[in-house]
Amino acid sequence: MQITAPKDWIEEYKKPLVLAGPCSVESEKQFRASVLPIVDNVDIIRGGIWKPRTRPGSFEGVGEKGLQWVKSLKEEVSFKFATEVATPEHVELALKYHVDVLWIGARTTVNPFNVSELASSLKGVDIPVFVKNPIHPELSLWKGALERFSKAGITKLGAIHRGFHTYEKKKYRNAPFWQIPLELKSEFPTLPLICDPSHIGGSSDSVEPLAQRALDLDYDGVMIEAHCDPSAALSDAKQQVSTASLLEIISRLSPRDASFTKKSYLDQLEIIREQIDQADRELLEAIAVRMSLVEKIGEFKKENNVAIFQISRWKEIFKSRPDWGKQLNLDDDFIVDLLRLLHQQSVKKQTEVFNTIEEEQNYSND
Repeated sequence: MQITAPKDWIEEYKKPLVLAGPCSVESEKQFRASVLPIVDNVDIIRGGIWKPRTRPGSFEGVGEKGLQWVKSLKEEVSFKFATEVATPEHVELALKYHVDVLWIGARTTVNPFNVSELASSLKGVDIPVFVKNPIHPELSLWKGALERFSKAGITKLGAIHRGFHTYEKKKYRNAPFWQIPLELKSEFPTLPLICDPSHIGGSSDSVEPLAQRALDLDYDGVMIEAHCDPSAALSDAKQQVSTASLLEIISRLSPRDASFTKKSYLDQLEIIREQIDQADRELLEAIAVRMSLVEKIGEFKKENNVAIFQISRWKEIFKSRPDWGKQLNLDDDFIVDLLRLLHQQSVKKQTEVFNTIEEEQNYSND
């Protein structure tokens, strides 16, 4: 189904939209100290009231009294406040205390039943709702959650890219897999897309470069965790920046123009794109040559009763190719991902060769 999410609701804010604040609302003093220095420089203050944690015993948020602290500060200083909700009870309390923006966390997005309950609890409510990507890289789950809120009548919808969990050791806490949110953006171009560099990177040092990368990709904004004293934070201390650092980061972020208007830019862009097209053609031709060689190997293995998959060859490829890629200034993770795809296709191709030869032999025996 189509997501009904007109982008004009977010256009009241200057691009990029900045949501920032502490990971958790820990105490009234901490919340005030985290918000007051930044309130004039961000569009929406964020703060966790309920914190879904992987294991019991960790700080799980202060609950309703945190909303009371937020309400009290809003009576002194004008700001919009956003928080995560995971149950209809959370929604009820958030609306009771006039929370301005809600977001759905990654752990909730993975469960269509939870999403449906939340969407039902928001029927008839005119409030912006952002949906974070699911924990694992599944675009269909992300789209499904957004569609459920759209079906419930929520028109002020947005998506938050917070990265994806993998079991491999990566540079970041959660792998960005930029192609997934960009595919979502291409399918729903009016849907606001926000980046959460704090959760992607998992460290304060990575927040700024990831935020800028998102703006380079024409994201509509960023959500950044900022704390008055990150080292004392009760949750996600490593990935929170200080309030002073946040202001510096915001001042340095540079949004990009999504369109080209000058003819000189367009001409130069077209030249480079033609070169990319030619490089892509040559790349595909090289892959086609590789696959024809794979077919020959498959025939040889079948004739000589050799197994398709050989672990020694697999290890040899994954040892040598990343070294080759490094010499060509190619990213290690990209090379590994590419090799996996090529090897997967090679095994498939050799299996097809085995099956074809067996069918021919059976036919000749008949």
